[in-house]
Amino acid sequence: MRKQRPDPVLSTNEVKEQEERPSKSQLKREMHALQALGETLIAMRPAERDRFPLSDDMLRAIEETSRIRSHEGRRRHMQYVGKLIRKEDLTAIQGVFDSIDQEQEQRDHAFHRLEKWRERLIDEGDPAVDLFMAEHPDADRQTLRQLIRNAQREREQGKPPTSSRKLFKHLRETLAL
Repeated sequence: MRKQRPDPVLSTNEVKEQEERPSKSQLKREMHALQALGETLIAMRPAERDRFPLSDDMLRAIEETSRIRSHEGRRRHMQYVGKLIRKEDLTAIQGVFDSIDQEQEQRDHAFHRLEKWRERLIDEGDPAVDLFMAEHPDADRQTLRQLIRNAQREREQGKPPTSSRKLFKHLRETLAL
């Protein structure tokens, strides 16, 4: 039977130091998060990646990733990318991600507005066209009415919504989205 060893007596400074220091598991979680961030940056197109404030070392490491074919080599390289990301300005990188998310949200909102207009135009017909023209006087009323009539006819006959898609595309082009 093994002897029980007594717990070592720690000074108050050592106790405070242990409480402030993150655990090994926490450090691993943070490293995995940084590696995931690196993978996200690697998956982006170069034009998107140019928006980020990345160092030359980081950009070289990202470019190098595409040349690595070995699974184990790629895993080690991703660890290296995670190490490099620690040196980057994470708040600036997060700011760029936030602005990208905000732009995407605005685009989604604009597309939802277009979808609502399309449905309203198809459902209501000419009264909705008058309202749309009041908001967007540059729109081509004749083309709009023709697309609406075709979409209504398709809906009544149960055909695929080809004209409805054309109407949506026309609305998107009219509003320059």
